[in-house]
Amino acid sequence: MLTLFRYNWQVRDEWFEWCSQLSIEELNAERTGGIRSILRTLFHIVDVEYSWICAVQGKQVKDPLFSDYQTLQKTKALSDEYRDELEKFFQEEWPVLDNKKVTPWWMEGEFYKEEVLHHVLVHEIHHIGQLSVWARELNLEPVSANLLGRELY
Repeated sequence: MLTLFRYNWQVRDEWFEWCSQLSIEELNAERTGGIRSILRTLFHIVDVEYSWICAVQGKQVKDPLFSDYQTLQKTKALSDEYRDELEKFFQEEWPVLDNKKVTPWWMEGEFYKEEVLHHVLVHEIHHIGQLSVWARELNLEPVSANLLGRELY
């Protein structure tokens, strides 16, 4: 499972690099579906991953406001900051005890830790698909979502 988190992080970094060719207007342009813009989608991916993994750790954190991260550079910096913290968690706590339950502070319900980690992984992959569709709408080649050849194994 840790390999898939590293896959998501690698692909996310490639999307940040891909986005550097777009203007801030294009990054924030209203789009059909999902979180409605490329930059908001990247911010959402970062925020959701961090919030859920903090919930797995039993930590309650304050959600960042998109209004504080309205540039590609600020959103990328947030992603890097959170990743450093999550990488330390994974190194210290892996494998995560998956038979324990998580109760997120922002919603009702209990979920197994393994279920939450799987949710976080597929959540990002879902949004990467949205970014790919929007890239094609801009007549640009999207970042490859291929797991093969990424030297993660």
